[in-house]
Amino acid sequence: MKTLFLVRGVSNSGKTTVAKQLASVCLSADDYFTDAFGNYNFDVSKLETAHALCQARVLEYMDTEFNIAVHNTFTQLWEMQPYIDLAKEFDYKVVSIIVERRHEGMNSHNVPEETMKKQEARLRQNIKLR
Repeated sequence: MKTLFLVRGVSNSGKTTVAKQLASVCLSADDYFTDAFGNYNFDVSKLETAHALCQARVLEYMDTEFNIAVHNTFTQLWEMQPYIDLAKEFDYKVVSIIVERRHEGMNSHNVPEETMKKQEARLRQNIKLR
């Protein structure tokens, strides 16, 4: 069965690393902010566009036989819903994975500590165990 992995976690937790281990197709909203040279140029005013593009790219792959991993923070359930809806439409099994930050890796996107604390609080409130 085709699987859609929704890889969740605060910024810099290692979502991208985990996603690359799970599937050959790995997509995220952050892809929009990464230029051809690998530089990350975040612009909060373009965040909605970045997420719309990520969803559109997932839709493009849904007709394939590939497993897909989407690695966004997904701190709230409504953020995952468009992907869950696509998975139902295209007969994908959905697996949600939360990545804990158990390493002392660098903050590759320079996300402020306060932002990561807010992400953590939202994620804690939106974990579904059953």
